[in-house]
Amino acid sequence: MGVPFVSTLGYAGTDILERRPADFRIITDPFEPEERIVVAKAINPDVAIFHGSKGDKYGNVLVQRRGEELMLAQASRRVIVSVEEIVDEVGPDSLNGWFIPAIHVSAVVHAPYGAHPTSAPGFYDADDSLIEEYVDAARTQDSFDAYLEQQVHEVESHEGYLRRMGLAAPEAVSS
Repeated sequence: MGVPFVSTLGYAGTDILERRPADFRIITDPFEPEERIVVAKAINPDVAIFHGSKGDKYGNVLVQRRGEELMLAQASRRVIVSVEEIVDEVGPDSLNGWFIPAIHVSAVVHAPYGAHPTSAPGFYDADDSLIEEYVDAARTQDSFDAYLEQQVHEVESHEGYLRRMGLAAPEAVSS
């Protein structure tokens, strides 16, 4: 948005304000001087990477989350979006997701099951047992390091991950 900070809801009363003092402040509301509000420092990532449902050869994508991806794409210098499907053309489709125009996207990558083990609505559900395994592994640094070694570093490619998980990748779509 080109602003140095934005007001945000949801952080008042949480410990994130103490844990990340460089990113959040409590200030006087300029419209209601007796009220205090939380503001968050603007971020401008060098690269944003996220997953969408569909993309086209022009770089337009459709994502099915809550729309934060659009703001992230607008704020980032480069944007890479992995997608379940490459289609001829993606256009605004408010019934099936958030449209991100090509002007904000640097690259679209065909990556079936790219959101796994989380879900891709309309394509596959979350794998709750794998998410639970991740959460358990994240409890200590040692168990998390072992998890990363097994689930990330030992896997040679996306196709290798799909084979390891017993997932069949759809045929590559060319455009």
